[in-house]
Amino acid sequence: MAKIIDGKKIAKELNEKTSDEVKKLLVKDNIVPGLVVIIVGDDEASYRYVRNKHRTAQKLGINSIVDSQPATISENELIDLINKYNNDDQINGILVQDPLPSGIDEKKITKAIDPKKDVDGFHPLNVGKLFLDDSTNYPVACTPKGIITMLDYYNIDIKGKNAVVIGRSAIVGKPMGALLLNRGASTTIIHRYTKDIYEYTRNADIVVSATGQVHLLGQDAFKKGAVIIDVGQNRDENGHLVGDVDFEDASNQASYITPVPGGVGPMTIATLMQQTVELTKWSKENGE
Repeated sequence: MAKIIDGKKIAKELNEKTSDEVKKLLVKDNIVPGLVVIIVGDDEASYRYVRNKHRTAQKLGINSIVDSQPATISENELIDLINKYNNDDQINGILVQDPLPSGIDEKKITKAIDPKKDVDGFHPLNVGKLFLDDSTNYPVACTPKGIITMLDYYNIDIKGKNAVVIGRSAIVGKPMGALLLNRGASTTIIHRYTKDIYEYTRNADIVVSATGQVHLLGQDAFKKGAVIIDVGQNRDENGHLVGDVDFEDASNQASYITPVPGGVGPMTIATLMQQTVELTKWSKENGE
């Protein structure tokens, strides 16, 4: 049976380190990291997620602001709001929660965020640095960054391995592929138009799945000893949270595997908090 990658445990330890860093900034420099999450409209799932972020930030000593805006806000008004926080020295991280109402261009909103406060790592400048494997400090998409933290925690070697990422989103798939490539893996990104995904997954040492399809992958999708990272957050016919991978079945093939829930999920928020503090420290180092 595979060894379970315990995302809850790693996230807890990461949050403890983040809390310690927040205390050091306060004692040494009288600085409190500031995070603002802008949420537009009344999507209940988004509000639940934002509340979890807010509670975690407060618990760690981060100054957390949730700025709720009506769905009727215009694109220009939203950009003006972002610029207000761009120019606020007390705010180190800015996040605009998806989804946004129709009529608002998400790409324009992402570009409006100051790259130095882009806590989600989605600004084109930061994405470019990631794909160039730039040597400077910059934020990276939180879920992929959290996955790398998990692999490192269990001393899972990436260099020289065959890695397959299922899904090509800007949130997970593309940055995940870049991070693995930067760490020396031979990386392939496959997606809905790939004709035979098993042709790729069965030869992979590391598989990261982010498709949003319930139990798409069983043990016959993987080679013996594969490391399986399941990013899926899906609801089955009984309303239970499950992943892309049939956990019980695939565990027979894997050397390491993440459960759903309790795997990647907790790492995303923990990494968001970590990155908020990192942005604060980088800003201080640059005298900004």
